[in-house]
Amino acid sequence: MTSPLHRLYSFRRCPYAMRARLGLLFAELPVELREITLKNKPEQMLAISPKGTVPVLQLLDGSVIEESIEIMMWALEQRDSQGLLDERVLSQANALIEQNDNEFKHWLDRYKYADRHLEMTQTEYRQRGEVFLQILEQLLNKNAYLLGDSVTIADIGIMPFVRQFAHVNRDVFYGLPYPKLQQWLKYWLAHPLFIQAMTKFQPWQEDDDVVIFPS
Repeated sequence: MTSPLHRLYSFRRCPYAMRARLGLLFAELPVELREITLKNKPEQMLAISPKGTVPVLQLLDGSVIEESIEIMMWALEQRDSQGLLDERVLSQANALIEQNDNEFKHWLDRYKYADRHLEMTQTEYRQRGEVFLQILEQLLNKNAYLLGDSVTIADIGIMPFVRQFAHVNRDVFYGLPYPKLQQWLKYWLAHPLFIQAMTKFQPWQEDDDVVIFPS
């Protein structure tokens, strides 16, 4: 079945997919959702995005957006009633997200899968990742959100990765000296839009009924 909506291929537990869904939710932009499994990626997705990673957004005109940050930006450019693309801090937000994606994600992966990366101990990987956490803590010492008193694209772009870092070992994370960051993460974990973003869907199969997100 088809629908007159843009189509999102997504995987619920992927932090890149999480932030793409958050961008769509903040933009109040419904899409046709096709939840996938990484071990059995649908041919329809690979046909439009051979690199095989999620999220992938296929627009009604046939064009494809393959990067999560670009999906967030595109969605919020359609509608941004809460001002997440605040021009006063947008360059800073983009730089912070770039640091998250290039530096923090490197250490996050090694911390999470330390048994696959034996060059250092898990504790050492965690400590390397904490360099970025310290930057976030300093920002949150000044404001309720990363870049001010209101949410920006930096918050929704980075939070899923901090969540993944925390969930490697929650007891360890909440014992670290980052009270503002811990409070910020707890706020986001309880946020209605994040809870909505984490709704479970069955993996898509051809001939399934169309799933609208948000439903």
